[in-house]
Amino acid sequence: MPRQQISTEYIAIDPEYCYGKPRIVGTRMPVAAIAEMYLEMGQSLEEIAVKYDLPLAAVHGAMAYYYDHREEIDRHSLETEKIVEEMKLKTAPSKFQERWRKIRGER
Repeated sequence: MPRQQISTEYIAIDPEYCYGKPRIVGTRMPVAAIAEMYLEMGQSLEEIAVKYDLPLAAVHGAMAYYYDHREEIDRHSLETEKIVEEMKLKTAPSKFQERWRKIRGER
């Protein structure tokens, strides 16, 4: 699949970059991450722009794209979370994790 430019100004999708997730052009910042910071973590769009050195218009563009594709992005995020949780269950803890649990008195 060739590179797909969604917004000539702010949002791009490239199947060979960032796993094909919509992202802010010129960065690796996924639209889903912007939406999560804004909607779930309560950060303002201005805070996100400053914190990650992004143009404010691009952050607003990411949210506009998110609202236009909310169902698809949310579904993909849930699928990714499930895969990560399954991997955690199947993977033995690292030596650091084992030591940290021991220090904290966990099993």
